[in-house]
Order: sequence, then C-alpha cells, then structure tokens
Amino acid sequence: MSWGTELWDQFDNLDKHTQWGIDFLERYAKFVKERLDIEQNYAKQLRNLVKKYCPKRSKDEEPRFTSCLSFYSILNELNDYAGQREVVAEEMAHKVYGELMRYSLDLKAERKHHLQEGRKAQQHLDHCWKQMDSSKKKFERECREAEKSQVTYDRLDNDINATKSEVEKAKAQFYLRTHTADESKNEYASQLQNFNAEQWKHFNNAIPHIFKNLQDMDERRTVKLGETYRCFAEAERRVIPIVSKCLEGMVVAAKAVNERKDSAIVVESFKSGFEPPGDFPFEDFSQNLSRTGSDGTISNTPKGERDRDRDRDRDGAPAPRSDPKHPMNRTKNKLWLFGKKPKWSVKMAPSLEDFSHLPPEQRRKRLQQRIDELNKELQKEIDQRDALNKMKDVYEKNPQMGDPNSLQPQISETMCNMEKLRSEIHRNETWLSEVEGKQSSRGDRRHSADNHHHTPQGRESPEGSYTDDTSQEHHTPHHRPNPSQSGQPNPDPHEFDDEFDDDDPLPVIGHCKALYSFDGQNEGTLVMAEDEVLYIIEEDKGDGWTRARKQSGEDGYVPTSYVEITMEKNSKGS
Repeated sequence: MSWGTELWDQFDNLDKHTQWGIDFLERYAKFVKERLDIEQNYAKQLRNLVKKYCPKRSKDEEPRFTSCLSFYSILNELNDYAGQREVVAEEMAHKVYGELMRYSLDLKAERKHHLQEGRKAQQHLDHCWKQMDSSKKKFERECREAEKSQVTYDRLDNDINATKSEVEKAKAQFYLRTHTADESKNEYASQLQNFNAEQWKHFNNAIPHIFKNLQDMDERRTVKLGETYRCFAEAERRVIPIVSKCLEGMVVAAKAVNERKDSAIVVESFKSGFEPPGDFPFEDFSQNLSRTGSDGTISNTPKGERDRDRDRDRDGAPAPRSDPKHPMNRTKNKLWLFGKKPKWSVKMAPSLEDFSHLPPEQRRKRLQQRIDELNKELQKEIDQRDALNKMKDVYEKNPQMGDPNSLQPQISETMCNMEKLRSEIHRNETWLSEVEGKQSSRGDRRHSADNHHHTPQGRESPEGSYTDDTSQEHHTPHHRPNPSQSGQPNPDPHEFDDEFDDDDPLPVIGHCKALYSFDGQNEGTLVMAEDEVLYIIEEDKGDGWTRARKQSGEDGYVPTSYVEITMEKNSKGS
C-alpha cells in the first residue's frame, strides 16, 4: 500500500510519523548502550573478584589440596567467563549501538531532504493558486466596473436632457471597461488552466514521489531495527558455547575434590617422624618419709641416703620445686597435644644448612627438595657446557666465525660450577641418607632403650646405673651419688656408647634453660651452668634425663628437673 495514493493529503502527519520513527530508533540505541555498560561493569567486577581471591603467593607456597586447586580452577573459569561478557559488550557496541547511531544520522539527513522537497512543491502550488486567485479577483472587479459603465451609458443614452458629448463619453467608458473585463477574463482563464495543471502535477507526481521516498525510508528503518534485534541476540548466542565450556570446567573442578587425597597431603606436610611419648613412670615421693614408732615400722630410706639428704640441705642446694617447673608439671605442659604452644625464638633454633633444626620427616623433605633444585641447576650447566663445546668446534672448523680460545674462560667457569654443584649434591645426599637411615633405625633403638630403662620401682641413669630413690634427680648436682656408690653393679662401659654410636647430630627439637648448675661428673652427662641455654635433641623417655646439646656442639644428658624446657612447634612434645 502506497503512501502517495492513500495519504496524499497527510503531509503533516507523515512528518510527525517519520520523526517518531527516528526517535524510537535512538531510544533503542540508548537501551543497547545501557545494556553494554552493564555487561562491561559486570565483566569488570568479575575480574576484580577473581583478582581479589587469586593466590598472591608463589607456586611453592600455594596449598596443594584438591579443594584449593579446584577453587583456583573455578576462578580461572570465572575469569574466562568475564572475558566472554566483555566480548558480548564489544559486539553490542560495534554491531548494534554504533550501527544504530550512524543510521540515525543518515535517516535524519534523508528525512530532512524529502520534507524540504515536499514543502517546495507545496509552496509552488500555493504560488500558482495565489496567481490564479489574483487574476480571478481582478476579472471579477473589472466585470463589476464594466457593468457600472454600461448602466451609466444606458441611463445617459435614454436621458433627453443629456448632451451628446456626455453620451459619447459614457459610451467610450463602457467600451473601455468591457475590453478590460475581457482581458481579465482571458488572464483568469489562463491562470486557472495553469493552476489546474500544476495542481495535477503536485498531487499526481510530486507528492506521490516524495511520499514514496518517505515510505521507503521508514521501511528501511524498520528493517534496520529488526537486524539490530537479531544482532543483539546473536552477540549473546555466540558466546554460549564458550560459556558452557567454562561452566563445564567448574563442574569438572568440583568433581576433582578428593577428601582422602587432601588428608594424605596434610599428613605429608606436617608429619614430623617422631614417635608418640611413652608412659609416665610412677614417682614415689613417700620413700623419704620416716615412719613413726606407733605404726611399728621403720623408715624405708636407708640411713646413708638420709645422711646425704641432710648434707645437701646444709650445703644450701635448691630443693625440688612443686611449681610448674617441676618435671611432672613441666612435662605435662610440654606434651599437652592441644595446649598453647610456646613461642619459639629464632636465636634459639637457627636455620642450619643441613636442616638439622627440623623434625626428621620435614628435614628429609627439605633435603630432597634442595637436591632436586641442585640437579636442575646442574643440568643447566651441563647444557651450557655442551653448547660451548659445540660452538668451540664450529670456531675451530671455521676460524673466520670466531676465536675458539675466547670460549675457554666460559667453559672453565662452567666446569667449575658443575664441580661445585656436584659437591653440594653429594653433601646433601649424604645428609639425606643419614636421615633416612636414622628414621629406620631410631625406632628399633628407642624401643630397646625403653625396654631397658623401664623398671617397676626405679629408673636408670644414662650410664645404666639403677637407683631406687626417684627423688635423687632433684638433689643438688654437686652431691650426685656415683652409680658405683649406690650399691648397684657397675655399668657396662659399652652400654652408654651404644646411644652415641652415630656420628650424625640429632635434629634440634626444642631448647632449655638451666635452673641450676650441673657438674656432669659421670660419663655421658653434660656440664652446664645456671641460666645456660641448651638445645634439646632427645626428650625425657621417663628415666628423668634429657639429652641436650651445647652451642659448641657438645652433647650429653642432663637431669630433666634441672632445666626449663620449651619444645619446638613441629616436635612430638609440642
């Protein structure tokens, strides 16, 4: 249906309709602009969210738990999803919003041109009508004037009193008006014919052509809207496959969570290699009590031992403490599994090159990690040496390419680095073999030592002497009885040496501070001064003795009641 034939008289309404069409197109363009702004902000917020929760630590420090790795995989997929939202925004910006804005400018210019042509045609028709109307009015006026002159002439011609000259004058005037009226009539007829022709052209040629152009313009606007609607949907549909892959990746990451594997990683990460603490021995503090005569018994404490106790009291040695520094209380705090762990001073346990300050299992892992890193560096040096040798061979065959002697310093430096790395690897492998050997042998040795030291009523000293008085370890060290004086058989000199048959230093598991001085006169004991700080390398196994090491490297046993012990966090006593 054509606008030119059906709406020939609706120029003003078509003017309003075409303006409404352009306004609607610009409104839709504004909608697309706000939508792509939402997509861009959404993508930006997603990327900021991913950046906020991504790990900022190095790969070595990142947790290896499957739950954490799956979460990081989900973050990566979410980051890719954000990228797809940015793609949607770019598609809408270029193929929808930008195209609509350019087309809107073209429509405005085209509409302005067609309306100007319509107004010009209307103005030309109005001009023709004005000319026709002017000639019509002139013809009407001339006819009235001719009629008046005819009436005047007829009146004078019939008047017997009128002179001949008056009659002739009226006649001449009548003829003149009649001639003028005839000319006006001819002009009016000509203008009328011309207006009718222009009007026919206007309503049958000019206006239909202009309205047809406006109709084509409006239909093209409608088609363009439909195309942009489709592009709007296509921009979203193109990213659906990739978005689906992102969601599938998140599902795969969720399925990769393995609680058993995470539990195994926890064990692998924090396993110290120490054994659980043994049973606490019974400490009979009633042995020093004297029975009264009323119960008809005598004291179980030998007289010689009571004399020695009185000698210690006269010498002013500190008596056993019943405060938290008492061995039982102190050991309880030390071995409490869920208790508050003491703060560990770095100065007390420095990071040694052989990692001897770490628990056995952690030490083995660190040594293995260092060996792997050194092997990688060694392989790089080997590759560099091979490359330099090949380059040297090329220079020897083609001297014009370079001097082969210029590569000798680099080759020598590489060989030196290789020797240093091999030496370092050998040293670390030695430490690693020592740790692995100790882990396999220490369990058997400690088991036999526990069976050897555990007695029903007393405890053995490190040198194998047996004593019935469990309170002797609280006495002043200057009057510590010699095992040979306690009436017990002399210890086997090789029994204590079995505990020190390893030349490798035991790892540090804690530190202690001497509450009293200890002379360490017996074999296997360690001399210490009051307030001296020592490293703990073996815990008290229930015999009242703790193995410690000085900062100079000398180690031995000290009475547990003479020191205040602080265990390291990763040790079994923490």
